[in-house]
Amino acid sequence: MKRMRNTTLFRNSTAIVLIYIAATPALAQEWTRFRGPNGSGVSKATTVPVKWTEDDYNWSIKLPGIGHSSPVIWGDKLFITSADVDAGKRFLLRINTSDGSHAWAEEFEFQKYRRHNNNSFASNTPAVDEDRVYVLWQSPQSSSLVALDHQGQRLWQHDLGAYKHGQGGGTSPIVYQDKVIVCNDQKQPSFLLAVDRETGEPLWKVPRKGKRACYATPCIFEPQGRPAEIVFSHCFEGICGVDPRTGKQNWTINVFGTFAQRAVGSPVIAGDLIIANSGAKAGGKNVVAVRPTVADKGVKVEEVYRVSRTAPHVPTTLAYGNWLFLWNDDGVVTCIDVKTGKTVWQKRIGGNYFGSPICVNGKLYAVDLEGNVVVMSASGNPEVLARNPLGEPSRATPAVSGGRLYVRTYSKLFSIGG
Repeated sequence: MKRMRNTTLFRNSTAIVLIYIAATPALAQEWTRFRGPNGSGVSKATTVPVKWTEDDYNWSIKLPGIGHSSPVIWGDKLFITSADVDAGKRFLLRINTSDGSHAWAEEFEFQKYRRHNNNSFASNTPAVDEDRVYVLWQSPQSSSLVALDHQGQRLWQHDLGAYKHGQGGGTSPIVYQDKVIVCNDQKQPSFLLAVDRETGEPLWKVPRKGKRACYATPCIFEPQGRPAEIVFSHCFEGICGVDPRTGKQNWTINVFGTFAQRAVGSPVIAGDLIIANSGAKAGGKNVVAVRPTVADKGVKVEEVYRVSRTAPHVPTTLAYGNWLFLWNDDGVVTCIDVKTGKTVWQKRIGGNYFGSPICVNGKLYAVDLEGNVVVMSASGNPEVLARNPLGEPSRATPAVSGGRLYVRTYSKLFSIGG
């Protein structure tokens, strides 16, 4: 009898495990932060078309006001921000991915402030998990990180203080384990922040010395033989790895120098390499790859290579397979060997770009300022496959979820594929 009970228990336990394993892929969420999985911008979706016309959209909708933020998605729920300057209101919207209908729109009052002409009042991309969506609003009056549940109910708000830089805000939060993490770089005070995702209570806050607005969104580095780290990049402070539990800085390397520039693109991970870019539109621009390794006294980090002449200023780089793609602001795309930094090819494809490229099923998608979605092969041979006009300018990065591509222009949102 005892053996039968144990056998039954084992079978039941095994069945539960198998059910869990089978269900895990369905539960995986693809695009929960700026640029999707760990900021990589890479999707395995196979149902996003290369070419399309207006008749091929699943839906297109008008948003209240304008913005440059990107969509994030959890299941059939898409979240996006926008701002109506005349009304003095910012919006966090939940859109139903099935038909583009509005589930709700939460309003946040704000006062118009000075910003760069290339920026907007809704440039921060939200982050989302299974319970909440997190949005960062920055302004010279006050800045706050706000959590809402998926039904639009405000749960908590954490005050970050005034954001004083004249360029305006634009960095985006991420969720890692039990924390919401923000990089708040400006004139002063600058700091790295982690708050409890359930309560908004601060868990750690690390001051930054760099007195310059930067907009890089952090990512997670999982080195072999060491605990995971949060990777931040800054034009003056370089690249650093931070312990997510305590905020302690494990290592740092100053790879960008002290001349006037700005880290706008975000760091990405390619194997054991961390790749980040920083620069200025009219000044020096650099893409730098570094490798942190275990040493006798902590962590040793070394520069592996750098690319300067064709480096992007605003767009984030993209690592895919053996290649690293540098899609720069002026419409020149460079493919380099991701391990060595050696140029494979370079092609001028035209247009100007603020949004970052993404990769879907081995193809690069990037939106130029005029609102054309340019599609290229993500391979060792440069080939422009399509140019799909959206009919309105865009400075946002596309998102992918459930086999669909979501593209945001100034005031509209489009769904294609699936």
